[in-house]
Amino acid sequence: MSFTQTQSFGRFLVLLCFSLTITISSGATTISVNQPLSGDYTIISEGEQFELGFFKPGNSANYYIGIWYKKIKSNPLSIVWVANRETPVSDRFRSELKIIDGNLVLLNESKSQIWSTNVSTTTTLKSAIAVILDDGNLVLREGTSNSVEPAVWQSFDHPTHTWLPGAKLGYDKRTKKSQRLTSWRSKEDPAVGLFSAELHPSGKEYVFKWNGSQQYWTSGAWDGKAFYLVPETRLDYNYIYSYHENVNESYFIYSVYDPSIISLFILDVSGTIQQLAWSENNKELNLIWFEPKTQCEVYALCGSFGICRQSGSPFCNCLTGFNPRSESDWNQSDFSSGCVRKTDLQCGRNMEKQDFLKIRVKNLPPNNSVAVGSAGECRTTCLNDCLCNAYSFVAAQCLVWDGNLLNLSEDDGSGNTIYIKVASKDLPRPKKSNNLIVVVGVVGGVVLFLVVVLVLIYRKKRVSLSVGKTTMEGLLVAFVYKDLQIATKNFSDKLGEGGFGSVFKGVLHDSSIVAVKKLESISQGEKQFRSEVSTIGTIQHVNLVRLRGFCAEGKNKLLVYDYMANGSLDTHLFRGKQVLNWERRYQIALGTARGLVYLHDKCRDCIIHCDIKPDNILVDANFHPKIADFGLAKLVGRDFSRVLTTTRGSMGYLAPEWISGVPVTAKADVYSYGMMLFELVHGKRNVMHCEYSSNTFYPGLVSSVLMKGGDILSLLDSRLNREACVEQVTKICKVACWCIQDEAESRPAMSLVERILEGVSDVSMPPIPQIVNLFVENTGDVVFFTDSPSKECSLAQSNSTGGEPNRRVHHLKGNSLSSLLCSH
Repeated sequence: MSFTQTQSFGRFLVLLCFSLTITISSGATTISVNQPLSGDYTIISEGEQFELGFFKPGNSANYYIGIWYKKIKSNPLSIVWVANRETPVSDRFRSELKIIDGNLVLLNESKSQIWSTNVSTTTTLKSAIAVILDDGNLVLREGTSNSVEPAVWQSFDHPTHTWLPGAKLGYDKRTKKSQRLTSWRSKEDPAVGLFSAELHPSGKEYVFKWNGSQQYWTSGAWDGKAFYLVPETRLDYNYIYSYHENVNESYFIYSVYDPSIISLFILDVSGTIQQLAWSENNKELNLIWFEPKTQCEVYALCGSFGICRQSGSPFCNCLTGFNPRSESDWNQSDFSSGCVRKTDLQCGRNMEKQDFLKIRVKNLPPNNSVAVGSAGECRTTCLNDCLCNAYSFVAAQCLVWDGNLLNLSEDDGSGNTIYIKVASKDLPRPKKSNNLIVVVGVVGGVVLFLVVVLVLIYRKKRVSLSVGKTTMEGLLVAFVYKDLQIATKNFSDKLGEGGFGSVFKGVLHDSSIVAVKKLESISQGEKQFRSEVSTIGTIQHVNLVRLRGFCAEGKNKLLVYDYMANGSLDTHLFRGKQVLNWERRYQIALGTARGLVYLHDKCRDCIIHCDIKPDNILVDANFHPKIADFGLAKLVGRDFSRVLTTTRGSMGYLAPEWISGVPVTAKADVYSYGMMLFELVHGKRNVMHCEYSSNTFYPGLVSSVLMKGGDILSLLDSRLNREACVEQVTKICKVACWCIQDEAESRPAMSLVERILEGVSDVSMPPIPQIVNLFVENTGDVVFFTDSPSKECSLAQSNSTGGEPNRRVHHLKGNSLSSLLCSH
């Protein structure tokens, strides 16, 4: 399963192909000796949060006993626990879940026991009951449904693929065993899959394994606040993670600030761990975060003879000469079954019908053996060995593989070469230089071209009948322009506009609401545009707006995004009737920082946004920030600086290097982010008009209050009535001043900003930004000086030293200053 393409839209597709057949609730609350569960009967928790009964995944013919969120039971991801994972039943009406001899037991249609709680108990036959609690825990105990008797067995001690809030996930020091999350075998088979996650005996980190043995990822050590490699587990506005240890056990537990939020922590069939939350507004489960971020880190993701390409879509492909073992599984992004040869290898006399496919891989597959000989002898050894599937000659050593090849990942530039044995006829044929072939090829090419043109015309006519029938590289939808015209009512419902073009609200044929951006100033050809858009489409993060698709027809270049009902931050900050409270403002600042960290540091290539401002920060139904327009600077290309410098409303956020001609780096985004932080505190634009003074230029006022140790809450949006955390306001003001330092080298990286806002790192008193001095001390045409980067001007120091510094001179006329800072 790929995550750089599959977020909410991917889950929509899953819904279509994986609709669950879940029984209709009967309203019962317990299972007892005299009240078994069968057929369409279910039991429901007291607060109607969870439900237990028989369910059938997708098109499977099998039924299972499971627990699901009652409110969203039509969603396949609502299943949180499965009892009989390995032993399904075929007839739910003749099967029973009942109490027998103090145990909860499942009997199949033949009345054979196929699952049991298997506890040794003194509970009498008449008093044992099974109850599902409002936290999703199925408990077996004595008494009645309202009894407070301790549980003799509970499902929380036996998790399947989901970790629920309130449940322990830990290590038992007495039995030396860990509680494991184990993935489903496939999206329609809840049997134990290949991937598992468990707490390391050290109690400090979770390890992820393939097939119970091969570790492929770790959460990193717990530092008391978060896992090193999962910063999302740090205390935030939704979840609280905590670690507990005693003489008997060590475990982690997490809770949700708002108990009404439906939350899921699952180990997916793709081998990734995912945190999901239900959006009441969108009526879908949203992906909050997932790990590992690099999908190809998951061991054997593509199965045997499959190769993982991190930049590809989908991630997995079969090697040349191989086909998917199960087309249906691969169509559902389940690649674990791997690939099989198109043509079986011939052993004995037909060695000339076999050859080798040369590929470069990041790491050589495991389970090789060593043979003696040179590179040529190594090749001959493998060719003559009927069992040999591949060889590699590395460091003067011959390595051969007899079994299936697993964990192949495309070379990232530092890998090794491996030679895969395949049937000669399945390899690409070498080109031959022959005049006849050339002539035939040209004629054939012309004919083929005409056929292709006719086919494309025919397909175009067919495609226009339905929006999004074609896709480009996975789940990024290639829309037809005419269909987007219909969806947007001929681009009549305008949501806004910016330097890249206008945005319109649209409704697709499936009734889903989207935002359609009609791009301007795009001079790229269709092929290059598709390539760039494909790259943008692989960028997925909880704090980035998801790209759903595109349209590229001649001069018409459009992008289709998820629609954010709450619109952009500037609407709520500057024009909204309801005032954003401080907690939301702080979380918007933190979420935006996280999104920028992902763009700058965690994508394959550093992506500079170039236009960070409240107008480009969208907020979802829960006011989580999502950065819009990322990656569009690359689409516009060299014309981008002209687009920005002629864009209304962008000037107040541009770093000095945009004007002075210094090369633009990710620190330009840091500057823009700093300007936005000021506005989050103040609730107004930094500059409302072009008559500057220390009073009208808000960053100047902030610097003054910080340096003088004044009343920090006096800087706050007056509508908040001073209701804010003083420490947080001070922290944001200091960070903002650091972010708008004149020299890019003096500004912090966004990763440091993130750590500061999370409370991991401290922030010292910033020097007064030179741009503030510009307005406080000068008017008209200005010549201002900026200190060269030095230890005195680093984030680690609280004050600059005295003396005359080395200086570089920047001349900015009044009109240049207006271009840099004025929000018209």
